[in-house]
Amino acid sequence: MTTTHTVTAPDRRSVSKNDVPGAPARRNRFKQGAGRQHHAGPFAYIALAVVGFGSLFPLYWTLVAASRSQEEILDSTPPLIPGGNLFSNLEAAWEQAQLGKAIWNTLIVSASITAATLFFCTLAGYAFAKLRFKGRGALMTMVIATLTVPPQLSVVPLFMMMSDIGWGGQLESVIFPTLVSAFGVFFMRQYLLEALPYELIEAGKVDGANNLRIVWSIVLPVARPAMMVLGMLTFVQTWNDFFWPYLALNQDNPTLQVALGQLSASYVPDQSIVMAGALISTLPLLIVFVIFGKQIVGGIMSGAVKG
Repeated sequence: MTTTHTVTAPDRRSVSKNDVPGAPARRNRFKQGAGRQHHAGPFAYIALAVVGFGSLFPLYWTLVAASRSQEEILDSTPPLIPGGNLFSNLEAAWEQAQLGKAIWNTLIVSASITAATLFFCTLAGYAFAKLRFKGRGALMTMVIATLTVPPQLSVVPLFMMMSDIGWGGQLESVIFPTLVSAFGVFFMRQYLLEALPYELIEAGKVDGANNLRIVWSIVLPVARPAMMVLGMLTFVQTWNDFFWPYLALNQDNPTLQVALGQLSASYVPDQSIVMAGALISTLPLLIVFVIFGKQIVGGIMSGAVKG
């Protein structure tokens, strides 16, 4: 006689999260930790103090050296406290390097390049990010490829071009070659890809807005945080630029960094005078950062936080 055995199939029900042992306890811990404010430990404060000291010490040493004499700076035990020669050294640096004219020239160059970079790079970034046209990918690849070309390779043909135009020694030779930057186009494109939804553009078209109206009323307000960051980076880079202005301009019409180079061009330069000139060149950047620092940090954070 044959015996028949009945095999019971295993239960194939899907196991829910509530059936997992310990799941409610873990969820409660996650909920409790979600709104909890975490406090920094002593190591974080020590690290911040070290980084802050390392960042501010060069500026402090510039102030100390600018207020001392050449002999005190070159002493075997250099001073760490500001002296009483600050104003006399500032006056000497101002007169020897003609810093008044140099600062005015640098302000014109930096403001012009920054304004043009923000305008053209924002328009180009918007076009590459949201507009559909043939060759968009190839053109963007060419823009990115220009970032790999060393700027020293274009110095000779650019200098010859400026001389043929008649801009040799003029501020135009420094301003016009850098009105648009490949980095600025790429930066604005990447920002607008995430920050500017297509729905806003379509809504503007439905309301009857043309392309200029869309750029003015939609694109520029959305791109303002990134424009603040790009403007600050461009202004600082242009303010501190030395290589091309040194080649394109002459000593009678210099920018600030070119004028500061004249202070250290002697056989035995006075380091206190040089440091005084460096302190003068740093103060405008500090003032700009104090005025626009909140907007710049907000722009960086808006580009870093997505949600």
